[in-house]
Amino acid sequence: MAKGMIKPIKGSWFEFQHHWGVEGKYWDKECSDFTEHQWEKKIEEVAEIGFDHLVLLDVACNGKAYYDTSLFPKFPFGCEDPLEICLKTADRLGIRFFIGVGFFITTNISWEGINSPEETRKTLQFMNEIAERYGRHPSFYGWYLPHEAKIDGHYEEEYVKYVQNCNREGRKLLPNGKMLIAPFGTRLAIPDDKYVKQLERLGVDFIAYQDEVGVRKSRVEELPAFYEGLKKAHERAGCAEIWADVEIFDFEGAVYQSALIPAPFERVKRQLEAASPYVEKILVYQYQGMMNKPGSAAFAGHPESTQLYRDYEKFKV
Repeated sequence: MAKGMIKPIKGSWFEFQHHWGVEGKYWDKECSDFTEHQWEKKIEEVAEIGFDHLVLLDVACNGKAYYDTSLFPKFPFGCEDPLEICLKTADRLGIRFFIGVGFFITTNISWEGINSPEETRKTLQFMNEIAERYGRHPSFYGWYLPHEAKIDGHYEEEYVKYVQNCNREGRKLLPNGKMLIAPFGTRLAIPDDKYVKQLERLGVDFIAYQDEVGVRKSRVEELPAFYEGLKKAHERAGCAEIWADVEIFDFEGAVYQSALIPAPFERVKRQLEAASPYVEKILVYQYQGMMNKPGSAAFAGHPESTQLYRDYEKFKV
């Protein structure tokens, strides 16, 4: 594929702390110590490379919140309110933020109890509080649901119900806000009539399908067939833009049991090429840890992250 036909990366997942500590070995400590100035510089850095969407994974995780709230104790940061600083900087730079609501108690992706009265109450409490506190920011573009769908042919009905509940509340709180989900199991999706009906029922604005190359479940050469089938399903449904969630990481050792490290750019370029004809927008998981501008005042990540930054910067010119 000619270089000009490969879609650029337009956004990334973003976080204050990684939800699985072993994977965030190379950036968690640095991010926890960031000053207001460093968070501001990190957002500027992302904008400079051409990203205009950021997906905040969560506002609280494993029983600790990343802002002042009575719902959970606060995680100790090097600045008072990193979310406020990031949104304020994003306002200035025209970056759109999706804010994640989920992973409050556990990062377990099991759907057992996800729609229980207690879990639903907690999710809606956070959504209401976040909207009240940060809804004034133009950069607060919408919501992200970090409890990922596992597509096993189709979506689980418990997941559909969960999304519908959150979607209903989210649109009341932010009437113009958007809803993003990012399911895994892309390779297993069966884009048939049932799948099309589920897309319609979900009612979300964007679905960024994980390519699952970083977690070693898919091979790059398989991606076009996966995305082509899903694109046709989305066209039939007439709703929910199809995006790609391109995994630009590898594991230092065993999958899910070791630190995330930057993937070589040659692999990343092939991933971008594979998804480009079939999706409206490409996001990556994730800039933090995997990419750093050389000389960054807010360096957080693996030492090789500057090389991936350089390689992508050179490619996109």
